[in-house]
Amino acid sequence: MTTFIIRRLLQMVLVLILVTLLVFFVMRLTPGDPIYLYIARSGNIENMSMEQMERLRQQYGLDKPLMVQYFDWVGNFFRGDLGKSIIYKDDIGTLLKSKFPVTLNLGILALLISTVLGILAGIAAAVWRGKWIDKLVTPSSYIGLTIPVFWLGYLLIYAFGYKLAWLPISGYTSPFVDLGQNIKQVIMPVICISVFGIAANARQMRSSMLEVIRQDYIRTAWAKGLSERVVILRHALKNSVIPVVTLIGFGVGIIFGGDVLVETVFSIPGLGFFMTMSIINKDYIVIQSITLIMSLIILSVNLIVDISYAWLDPRIRYS
Repeated sequence: MTTFIIRRLLQMVLVLILVTLLVFFVMRLTPGDPIYLYIARSGNIENMSMEQMERLRQQYGLDKPLMVQYFDWVGNFFRGDLGKSIIYKDDIGTLLKSKFPVTLNLGILALLISTVLGILAGIAAAVWRGKWIDKLVTPSSYIGLTIPVFWLGYLLIYAFGYKLAWLPISGYTSPFVDLGQNIKQVIMPVICISVFGIAANARQMRSSMLEVIRQDYIRTAWAKGLSERVVILRHALKNSVIPVVTLIGFGVGIIFGGDVLVETVFSIPGLGFFMTMSIINKDYIVIQSITLIMSLIILSVNLIVDISYAWLDPRIRYS
């Protein structure tokens, strides 16, 4: 196991290097000048001389050769210095401290809901295969897998925000400030983020459970006269949930990706909305930092998922 973990950590380092190279050079290949956009946004473009623009480039290190900029950024990042935003004129670490909890609030809720509801729906569809619940779960999962997140968001806003006026259509309040308002504000965004995960987990759980309950040891458990609850929860669930655990690991990336769209639709000031505005304004350092942080989180979760396989199934061993 130790050898496996060390090997995976080395792979993570390689992936992170590739991510940093990709995001750094792709951003600089896209058209547009962040300094020019910053000056245009401030409304002083007519009064700004070329010398002043050049001083701004020097201030943010954009006058250096690309490879020098890259190594400066990577070195500063791993020393804990994320740099300074061109548009917001503030330290990126300070900005992320205020925005990361917002995305984490939505992401954790969506991950819990998609995992629990997806697994329960999949088990029910497999155990009562061909019954009404299976006929409900299966087509619903197809809809959940294919429905666009942003379109679902606009539907929910129209139905529950405008027509029924039950829920606020935008904004965010911390649960530590006003829990009731926070619940109202996150209901629609969390539904949008979790719907794909619920559908994917339900389909995978149904398929895995149907395969497991046909195994000899499950038939033996039935023959011993064990109750349905004991057979399903104690014997079938642990083995059938392994593919779903893999999906949960992928789901972390999907949730962070979905947050970008959902936070934009609902005007939630989290990492996703921050990322969108930074892309529009070509705020290089912000985009690079958020992408690298998300990559670290996703790679770490995938490592935890791989390690959990051995706990779920003792037959799995890493060499």
